Amino acid sequence: MPNLLLELFCEEIPARLQRKAAGDLKKAATDALVDAGLTYAAAREYWTPRRLALDVREVTARSPDLREERKGPRVGAPEKAVEGFLRGAGLSSIDQAEIKSDPKKGEFYVAVVEKPGRAAEDIIAESIPTIIRGFSWPKSMRWGDASREPGSLRWIRPLHSIVCTFGPETEEPVVVPFEIDGIKSGDVTHGHRFHAPQAIQVKRFDDYASALEQAKVVLDPERRKEIIRADAQNLAFARGLELVEDEGLLDEVANLVEWPVVLMGEFEEEFLTIPDRVTQLTIRENQKCFVLRDAEPGRLTNRFLLVANIEASDGGAEIARGNGKVVRARLSDAKFFWDTDLQAVETEGFDPWLQKLDLVTFHAKLGSQGERVNRIARLARELAPAVGADSELAEEAARLAKADLNSAMVYEFPEVQGFMGRIYAEHVGKHRSVSTAIEDHYKPQGPSDDVPTDPVAMAVALADKLDLLTGFWAIDEKPTGSKDPFALRRAALGVIRILFENNISLSYPIGGPKQASLMHTFAHGFSMHDRAARTEQIEETVELAHEAEEAGILPTGASEELEEQLAGAAASRAFSMVSGPASLEKAYDLLAFFHDRLKVYLRDAGARHDLIDAVVTEGADDLLDITRRVSALGAMLDTEDGKNLLAGYKRAANILAAEEKKGAQIPGEVVESLLEEAAEQSLHSAVNQTVIEAQQAVEKEDYSSAVTALAKLREAVDSFFEDVMVNVDNEKVRLNRFALLSAVRDATALVADFSKIEG
Repeated sequence: MPNLLLELFCEEIPARLQRKAAGDLKKAATDALVDAGLTYAAAREYWTPRRLALDVREVTARSPDLREERKGPRVGAPEKAVEGFLRGAGLSSIDQAEIKSDPKKGEFYVAVVEKPGRAAEDIIAESIPTIIRGFSWPKSMRWGDASREPGSLRWIRPLHSIVCTFGPETEEPVVVPFEIDGIKSGDVTHGHRFHAPQAIQVKRFDDYASALEQAKVVLDPERRKEIIRADAQNLAFARGLELVEDEGLLDEVANLVEWPVVLMGEFEEEFLTIPDRVTQLTIRENQKCFVLRDAEPGRLTNRFLLVANIEASDGGAEIARGNGKVVRARLSDAKFFWDTDLQAVETEGFDPWLQKLDLVTFHAKLGSQGERVNRIARLARELAPAVGADSELAEEAARLAKADLNSAMVYEFPEVQGFMGRIYAEHVGKHRSVSTAIEDHYKPQGPSDDVPTDPVAMAVALADKLDLLTGFWAIDEKPTGSKDPFALRRAALGVIRILFENNISLSYPIGGPKQASLMHTFAHGFSMHDRAARTEQIEETVELAHEAEEAGILPTGASEELEEQLAGAAASRAFSMVSGPASLEKAYDLLAFFHDRLKVYLRDAGARHDLIDAVVTEGADDLLDITRRVSALGAMLDTEDGKNLLAGYKRAANILAAEEKKGAQIPGEVVESLLEEAAEQSLHSAVNQTVIEAQQAVEKEDYSSAVTALAKLREAVDSFFEDVMVNVDNEKVRLNRFALLSAVRDATALVADFSKIEG
């Protein structure tokens, strides 16, 4: 069967766009083939900085002939109906239609429409120009004389040539002819821009890939990556060094070159006083180069690796020297920022940076960064007992967590926020947990990122994310659809991961035996935001009173007295917010948002969706508790006792639902004297014992024991349905048996809502 080779050769495609563009081309082309009735066995896309290529194997040579019957109006229908039928079917006369009979509807017209198949070359010649003209780029351009004409071709960069050949491997393929703005399809491509710019005639894909290789172009991006990786590791090893792996940079660099050549450059050792991470970031972002470290000490060396796109006559010495010159200049800047910051924290500490946070707006409705830090610090202090952290250290870490945002280094390299804060804190002798928390409180920033494990870091990380969530919930700016500009979904998932992966239930003492919870934390966050808004109103009111006092409108001292009264009112209002109806409504709404994130997290972890729905209730705010229930419930339902208990529950629930629908008043308690059969007496006894054991286990959060207790009901429930007739004539006995089934339903509810479990 024939194969299709397609190449779009252009001036340059930005590295970040190549993979997606190649995938889009593959999808558009294969969809067009399938829509036209063709089939294919396999398709694979390729890309380099100058070309998108597609190899489609075993395409059918011709689309099939189609025969379609279109049902028309009944015989004798109005003339207009018949005319409409003829136009739609493409018939010139009703004589061209067939008449068929239906026993119920009588005789009606049928048009038989036959469409002959088309050659694959014709389909390709028609579809590819449409795909190229409609190709989606973030930005595109026109060029040449054709650009003066309306509707001229737009592309990411000037499109120079199109290769489009079609044919079987055993025969000479043909060029599929078409033209776009003067660019004719053909069988000619070009090799490396400098090493082999001359035209290359190609036929099928294997010849094409081989010819490009000889012309210094590695077509396969994955092979370019492996060449770079292997050459870099070998070159480093030869110098007794070790490559610092960077998959993201490797992907990017592989898309910048067609013929990768790995070279080694160097810079002065004096720059090694800069933190390794800053050095790596500087070299990576500015020159797209890899850094190297000593195999033994593990510190970076003053050498780096770059990837050139040319085999230079001097072995790359001048290229390496030029890159080293640029790297040296960028590292010189970084060293200046580093030295400046160190001198600042040594002489003045963090105070100047902290004071500047009050001048930086976090959000127009949520105040400055300084106000946000104050909220995080108060919340971190409250959360500290829940995670086993020292409250003083948690508050100190929270107050310092955002200070490095005003450092020279973070201003230049925002990617090192938190990391530089930790370095500076360590430099001035802050407690290790405080330094760790400054860096780790941003974590996790993605699904592959680790969560903080130091208790102080956990407290600050939770406070940071919960303040973010309660703040935006307080001003009613929540994620909608796919829009989440403030990464609130990521923040909620971060809270969930921190709690789960550190086995934290987030319940902690607040002044005695009373336990705080996630809902309390939400309300506390809302109250702080309300207090901040209230404080601003107080300041404005007191200022007006002070002006009136100076003008003689109010007596001396009236503004101070008013300030005290309003401050007291603000404190009272903030306290009421913890349990007020407005705060409670917001807290439940935010909890529902957490439940949605939790369901996604648990499903991704392999939990059954129906078990999650069975456990998650409206007010369930102990997220770790939910996970434990889901796990225990799943384990029980994997056993025969669990499966049979679920079946018994479903039967009992169906009976009760039918009776309740009829309006039956089912008693709230079982009357023992009305239990006539041994099986119902046994079930009553089993239910009572199960309820005691399950309640005790749930109170201890031992859900494995709780579901084990429920599983013991299985035998008694089975015996009841085998030996006992529920719908007997005696009304008292019948209702008492309904009450017994209701007790079974209530017992299972101690762990989960069994009605939501499938099976």
